[in-house]
Amino acid sequence: MEARMKSAMNPDLITAIQHLHKVIVAGGVDQRLLSLVHLRASQINGCSPCVHASIASAKKAGETEERLHNAVAWRETPFFTDAERAALALTEAATRIQDGAPGVTDEIWDAAVDHFTESQLGAIILEIATTNFFNRINRTVREQAGKTW
Repeated sequence: MEARMKSAMNPDLITAIQHLHKVIVAGGVDQRLLSLVHLRASQINGCSPCVHASIASAKKAGETEERLHNAVAWRETPFFTDAERAALALTEAATRIQDGAPGVTDEIWDAAVDHFTESQLGAIILEIATTNFFNRINRTVREQAGKTW
């Protein structure tokens, strides 16, 4: 599979994304958790460059191979805290928005609220949305994992 474009990003878009990233970081969520959120959404969407990037980012932040390999099956493993499980459930519900999907239920939302401040929730939601944004661009232009970033 070949990429359809050399770059789908123009300089103004890159600047806007950098501003979004600053807001996400300012939310006070551990970078390892944000990387897991990015990884899980990207796995769902089948975005290989984002899976690749999130694993590299998570490792740089100190995440373990064991947890990275098990993020796809987080419900069935003992490797994640209740707070991480709440964030991953929120990620999945907000990412899987196909016809008929229940979306973010009150139960999922309440679990997230139990573990995160409003500022942290805002950062997690923005990370989910930004990841889905990148996933869709990358899938459209057939960006390759590890080729450009």
